[in-house]
Amino acid sequence: MADYRNFTVETDADGITLVTWDMPDRSMNVFTEEVMDELEAIVDRLASDEAVKGAVITSGKETFSGGADLTMLQAMLGRFEKEKGKDREKAVKLLFDGAGRMGWLWRKLETSGKPWVSAINGTCMGGAFELSLACHGRVAAEGDHVKLALPEVKVGIFPGAGGTQRVPRLADTQEALQMLTTGKTLSPQKAKAMGLVHEVVPAKKLVDAAKKMIRDGLSPVQPWDEKGFKLPGGPVYSAAGANLWPPAIAILRRETYGNYPAATAILKCVYEGLLVPFDTALTIEQRYFTEILQTREAAAMIRSLFVSLQALNKGARRPKDMRATKLKKVGVLGAGFMGAGIAHVTAQAGIPVVLIDRDQEAADEGKAHSAALMDGLIKKGRATEAEKEKLLSLITATPDYDQLEGADLVIEAVFEESGVKKEATEKAEAVLKSSAIFASNTSTIPITSLAKNSKRPKNFVGIHFFSPVDRMMLVEIIMGKNTGEKALAVAMDYARAIKKTPIVVNDTRGFYVNRCVLRYMQEAYSMLNEGVPAPMIENAAKMAGMPVGPLALTDETAIDLAQKIMKQTIRDLGEKAVDPRHMKLIDTMVDKHGRRGRKNGKGFYDYPEKPAKKHLWPGLTELYPQKTPEEIDVGEVKDRLLFTIALEAARVMEEGIVTDPREADVGSILAFGFAPYTGGVLSYIDGIGAEHFVERAKRLQKKFGRQFKPPKLLLDMAEKSQTFYTRFAHEDPAAMKKAA
Repeated sequence: MADYRNFTVETDADGITLVTWDMPDRSMNVFTEEVMDELEAIVDRLASDEAVKGAVITSGKETFSGGADLTMLQAMLGRFEKEKGKDREKAVKLLFDGAGRMGWLWRKLETSGKPWVSAINGTCMGGAFELSLACHGRVAAEGDHVKLALPEVKVGIFPGAGGTQRVPRLADTQEALQMLTTGKTLSPQKAKAMGLVHEVVPAKKLVDAAKKMIRDGLSPVQPWDEKGFKLPGGPVYSAAGANLWPPAIAILRRETYGNYPAATAILKCVYEGLLVPFDTALTIEQRYFTEILQTREAAAMIRSLFVSLQALNKGARRPKDMRATKLKKVGVLGAGFMGAGIAHVTAQAGIPVVLIDRDQEAADEGKAHSAALMDGLIKKGRATEAEKEKLLSLITATPDYDQLEGADLVIEAVFEESGVKKEATEKAEAVLKSSAIFASNTSTIPITSLAKNSKRPKNFVGIHFFSPVDRMMLVEIIMGKNTGEKALAVAMDYARAIKKTPIVVNDTRGFYVNRCVLRYMQEAYSMLNEGVPAPMIENAAKMAGMPVGPLALTDETAIDLAQKIMKQTIRDLGEKAVDPRHMKLIDTMVDKHGRRGRKNGKGFYDYPEKPAKKHLWPGLTELYPQKTPEEIDVGEVKDRLLFTIALEAARVMEEGIVTDPREADVGSILAFGFAPYTGGVLSYIDGIGAEHFVERAKRLQKKFGRQFKPPKLLLDMAEKSQTFYTRFAHEDPAAMKKAA
């Protein structure tokens, strides 16, 4: 049989062909043009070979496949953009044909006349799961490493290779819609319960079980191609359909506020597709997929949440000439909530960690945090007692700084006070080897200032984590004025080891993320002062695409922390640095009403005991005269909340604090959930267009204040019709300080 670059094809004595997918130049199998060409040739060859009774497709890697290479999709979109200026109709036809390539290839496979079985040995995502669904049989290996999903909606598109048609023909319609519109991951057992997988077997028996299905007479005809096929969830026009579709549409609207065109398209695909024969349904899906590919949301989300995210995770911002560091020992100073979280993710990565606090009891409490997190995972069936013990064995809790000897990296996470940090730095450096890197997890104090406490400022860097550390996927790596490339490289190697996405930020008060988040919360304080009802502020934020409203976010981070930051800012920069209305509001909340946030159950929200839900504090209506809803433009409220963040991000770029738009965009989504459908904070500006954005910002400035004044950078970009991605090339880290 012919040789293939990405597949091996072997037929046994029973006439069953094993097709093993193993791309030679990739750590994970993905669909490329070459892969699809080869797979189509294999399907054609096996279909015409009378000696072949059926085929099993599996992977030669630990995972099955991550799905399509979205850079291929980007290239297709690039060709569309180039062509549409000449002949839009021709361009759309090219995009339509390209969008349908994979879907119709899977259709060719399932109608080839030979039974195919997918033997799923590991992660199986996107187009790979759609391929598996096109197979007549599906067998998955047991184990937590096996994950199945159609997650395309998370990057602005949807399963466009038959996923929206096969899932609701195999599973209950309601479950199918939930899976497709959320992109949630399924375990093999859940997939089997839904009807998406036929068998779940031990990994060693996977291929044998798949072959047995063929030997036992597996039909080469899919259920939906059989006469008399009935949908598992019942027809669209039925009592069941009447009970499903109106609520499904309402729920989607409630969850997305219409911000995600792909999620809406999924409902349309399923609804329309279930009313017609399967081939017609695939054409409907292809039509909607072509439409979604042309949306601003798809382009922005693919770029930020797939292409840029992957590049940053692979070290796009790491100094290229520095050797990779494999960390053998890490120290964490401070066993409070943040320090304990940092120790946990370090141990989770298999790195021994020394967790230090003022006494043994405090250090032990920090280690107990890891025990509690592991207990929670065990309760959910996502970890074992053995894994818990292994993780805890990697954490040494102690008050003894001498235990830091031999550490490659020490992360300081002590109380946010310069004197305390100075003492911790000096104690640690007295023990550390000269090549060790020292990092501070400060969220407010400039790294350059803290590095003055160090004898080796070149080895001093900031690593700013977000709370809770075990769940937040971003870290800001802060470059002080004297931070060297080795310190940056080690910090990035550490971020990769603990599976966090790093963004590189030059030194400034609040760095990048906190500067943007504070603007978001401060605009809400202004609105309260103006008499905008708190529910309108919070609901408008969610309508704009934010995961939580600014008042809820203030509660989560603590209102008394906001008070401390404001007072420190006034001490450092003077009275004019803080809006006196904001100071008065926060002082009233904390000092007069004792409302410090979620931590004491009283903030902008009240937090009753479960199962009761949190609700806005009624007393907010008594702080300021309230406007009626009719007096307020909700669209204007939405704009204010997003524009204030975007303008601060533009200032950060102007000041050279962040130099790469990819980091600004990815960081804004991962750190505080900036409306993901926009692709991130700078993509939001680019999507509107600098000229239109500046015009709108000026109108907001005139009506609501100087916080909406566009920086010179944006004015210049508007004049030249530039975007952030055309104006700012991808800088290397060494060039960052020159830009600052």
